[in-house]
Amino acid sequence: MWQRYRMDSPPVDVDLALVGGGGAASLVLAALARHRVRDVRIAVVDPVHRRGQDRTWAFWGQPGNDLDELLSASWSRVEVVTPDTQHALDLTPLRYAMLRSGPIYERAAAAERRLGVTRIVAAAGSVDDDGERVLVRTVEGRPLLRAGWLLDSRPRPPHRPGRTNWLQHFRGWWLRADRPVFDPARAVLMDFRTPQPARGVSFGYVLPVDSRYALVEYTEFSPHLLTGAAYDAALAGYRDLLGLDPARLTVAEVENGVIPMTDGPFVARPTPRVVRLGTAGGATRPSTGFTFSAMHRQAEQVARAVAAGRPPVPASAYPDRHRWMDAVALRALNGGLVDGPEFFGRLFERNPASRVLRFLDGDTTVAEDLAVMRSTRLRPMVTATVADAAGRLRDRLAPSRHPAWTVPPPVIDSESPNVDAPGH
Repeated sequence: MWQRYRMDSPPVDVDLALVGGGGAASLVLAALARHRVRDVRIAVVDPVHRRGQDRTWAFWGQPGNDLDELLSASWSRVEVVTPDTQHALDLTPLRYAMLRSGPIYERAAAAERRLGVTRIVAAAGSVDDDGERVLVRTVEGRPLLRAGWLLDSRPRPPHRPGRTNWLQHFRGWWLRADRPVFDPARAVLMDFRTPQPARGVSFGYVLPVDSRYALVEYTEFSPHLLTGAAYDAALAGYRDLLGLDPARLTVAEVENGVIPMTDGPFVARPTPRVVRLGTAGGATRPSTGFTFSAMHRQAEQVARAVAAGRPPVPASAYPDRHRWMDAVALRALNGGLVDGPEFFGRLFERNPASRVLRFLDGDTTVAEDLAVMRSTRLRPMVTATVADAAGRLRDRLAPSRHPAWTVPPPVIDSESPNVDAPGH
């Protein structure tokens, strides 16, 4: 049921409300329908009805789940390339997968119909939680909705700035070739042969859908964004490094993004009946920017809880020890204590690929974590660990000393040649 908010509309009363209709909320809706949730009044509040291909998610996991039929492509073999080495990795029993947003939004729309969801086309403003019900107001302050529980996936900065605040920022070209040039059985996960920034890490990657169509992307882990021209130049350079002839390629679509990489805390449950999802709820892994697997995992937990009549509160996206290791790794990279390409290259060189990927997903045991830690260089990581401990102590003594920090929007201006479809 659709409801466009009017100034004279009374507030809607529901059991469960989702504020924000992007990837996190879409996964929750699909999971609720899959678990055949009944007799629960549900509303979605979002000023935009999400549809189409506005983003691409890449993630790893075992085949045989609810996402299989939605995937654009998947690979059991990937490559990690450094200036000195090329690692061909067998991910078995895992696979690396690519999922575009369109199928997720379509599945969520079908779930809304089955669940009888009320969709309120309006921008949510403040949220007031009295411990029994949550009142959502419009940005102008008028009552919009009351709910027993609120799942909020709107983007927001961390509760406080971190000791290290980096960004994963990227631009990707969907390249269509006039002849077979890509290997659809092999993805390039990280290619560190790109020119490295003075402060940060850069890499390219290639995700082929078939022999003539692939997403080729340039990514940086660094404190600041580039200009549109700089992203295009970096992508053109990586395309040339791959030996692709620009005369035989068309840029069909352009994707841009910015993801926080920070040890600042994201509070997943700010009040008793408000639960944050997605990046706002801590689903983004600080050391890599990967988010989708945690969102999917937490959506399943929420749906299971609702189906069983329990509060829709998922588990923490990652173990506390992993957040600490991420903080140390970010400090080491930020301080120039480790070389980024060597740091990531050693992880894959000295560990089974499945262990590294499960580690990055927060799914390894303590023994496996220690094995991953031993694959890094000892002295710089000890230095970063000591510095992190000192930073934590200073934060306790002076908690407000960090300047305000927010995640900037992506740079979307592009001078990519031969674009034949709108950018995203």
